[in-house]
Amino acid sequence: MFFEPRVWTVPRARGDAESIRRAADAIRASRRPVIIAGGGVIYSGATGALRAFAAAVGIPVVETQAGKGSMAWDDPMALGAAGVTGTAAAIEICRDADLVISIGCRLSDFTTASKTAFQDPSVRFIGINVVEMDAFKHAALPVIADARAALEELRPQLAGFSTVPAYRARVESLRSDWHKEVDRITAPTGSSPLAQAEVIAAVNRAAEPRDVVVCAAGSMPGDLHKLWRSTDPKAYHVEYGYSCMGYEIAGGLGVKMADPQRHVYVMVGDGSYLMMAQEIVTSVQEAYPLVIVLVDSGGFASIGALSRSVGSEGFGTSYRYRNPQTMGLDGGLLPVDLGANAESLGARLFRANDLVSLEQALASARACGATAVVHVEVDPSVGVPGYGCWWDVPVAEVSEQPAVQAARQRYVEGRARQRWFLQ
Repeated sequence: MFFEPRVWTVPRARGDAESIRRAADAIRASRRPVIIAGGGVIYSGATGALRAFAAAVGIPVVETQAGKGSMAWDDPMALGAAGVTGTAAAIEICRDADLVISIGCRLSDFTTASKTAFQDPSVRFIGINVVEMDAFKHAALPVIADARAALEELRPQLAGFSTVPAYRARVESLRSDWHKEVDRITAPTGSSPLAQAEVIAAVNRAAEPRDVVVCAAGSMPGDLHKLWRSTDPKAYHVEYGYSCMGYEIAGGLGVKMADPQRHVYVMVGDGSYLMMAQEIVTSVQEAYPLVIVLVDSGGFASIGALSRSVGSEGFGTSYRYRNPQTMGLDGGLLPVDLGANAESLGARLFRANDLVSLEQALASARACGATAVVHVEVDPSVGVPGYGCWWDVPVAEVSEQPAVQAARQRYVEGRARQRWFLQ
């Protein structure tokens, strides 16, 4: 092995006494607070401190993509994914929050639902971050400090404080309802091809607590953000900052090299697989086995859905021949076999077309001791719902197409909910 994991010990940036005191005062004055856990919580090793803090003061926690795993999925204070790809529970609690405590989070466009996530007229923010710029976002009360250090300093300042029982009851109700919704979405349908949510749930069941799931682009990161049930802070690795198509297999190889004792499940769609699959060769050559779950929807399902949502027709997002009569890409299906491609690169290939064969394929792939690809076709028309969050995707203002005109009207209505938090 040519990469040796190391543990670095660095001084922790502590918050100044005044900013910690002011943050504690703001928390005590709140009635509907929420914590947004970003990647900084995991980077600082603050997951234990966060879980203890949330339990002590009764403040629910929602997670960004980078922060997913900060809370165990079944923690009483965990409401799951935040923002555009958020859970119904997280979206509702953030919408009504009167105090948002951002910890190790950049408050990016997805997390804030393009500045529409927080609708309470008097909502305030606390920004805990080692990066000064991020600590001040949304006109927050800044606490420029390491996440774990800040939580450890805040805890004694809030001795005796807890949110009221009615708020805790609401959090529990939202959490329970969301777990039922996940069970509904991922329940076996008995159909073939499978829904993508069924595949995610099957991989989640096959993975052990310390195993790592890796993904990057397409519709799957958003579905994983909502549906994946994490228990280990390092078990979820989704590069979604720039939606890097092609990152999955190379990123999975890096994760495996960093911690060879963990099994790594790479979740990759067919479009992203086409961008960069050749690191299969490197994983075979260097004997770093991966379980690659190749979810094949027969085209670019994510961008196709986004295209249709703004009134277009998903042009060029299916693997089809150009039709000589219409000159459109609506001819016959292309004879693309990505599973065969993966096998030609040295991977062991397992195919699945229903839930039983998928579960068998996942077990065989894990047990084979080599890089394996589980190729499973999914139905692109069966997606995971959204839950009322909005994303600022501009729509053509001048168009003669009724579908685009309707999408433009929805866009204008969405922009009206945007809020700009200034000093």
